[in-house]
Amino acid sequence: MHVNRTYKIFGEGEHTVSELVKKSAAQAQQEQKVKAHSGAERFARLTVVATAVAVLAVLGAAVLFAQGQNEEKYSLKSPSGIAFSDFRGYEDWADVSSARTDEILKVIVANPKMIKAYKSGIPVNGQPFPDGSMIVKLQWKHKKSTEAPFVVEVPDVFSQAFVMEKDSKRFAKSGGWGYAVFNYDPVSDKFSADAKSPSDCGFACHTPVKAKDYIFHPYQKR
Repeated sequence: MHVNRTYKIFGEGEHTVSELVKKSAAQAQQEQKVKAHSGAERFARLTVVATAVAVLAVLGAAVLFAQGQNEEKYSLKSPSGIAFSDFRGYEDWADVSSARTDEILKVIVANPKMIKAYKSGIPVNGQPFPDGSMIVKLQWKHKKSTEAPFVVEVPDVFSQAFVMEKDSKRFAKSGGWGYAVFNYDPVSDKFSADAKSPSDCGFACHTPVKAKDYIFHPYQKR
């Protein structure tokens, strides 16, 4: 009987040890899974962070490149000293009108001061535009659209920015307006001041509309 009891105790002890070993192994396996999951989460987080940093770096480089191009463009001056930087932001100015020749599509934009003058009735009311008024004629070569279901000409290659600024004292000899031309080269993606554009380069052409303060285009209804 003593032997049987000893065997029973030994058997139970062996069974208990076996269970403990199994539990320990299961616990270790679970801990390993938790560690692996945590490692995967950390890796995923690091991947997201690295991707975000890379995207920001690319965007930052693009912004800096665009800013560099703008600064280079706005450092230009015409032969008579009209600075392209005077017209900084013209890319976002409001449209005044548009025009088209056989070869060139033109969009005319003006700075807020000139737009305000237009809306007040100038030059139809006989009043001149105030000093500080600026207007830019943006010029593209045009082409037939290959996408529209009808025949239409659309902008193709940008070619030139023809600018005018009002300063009645500085440009007294040309009706108070200074003129300049800045050419664009699509191959180099750079602007250059036209060597043949003195400050009065457009004065002769604009003299026929002297009664309208030398401005051809009225502010179009929209």
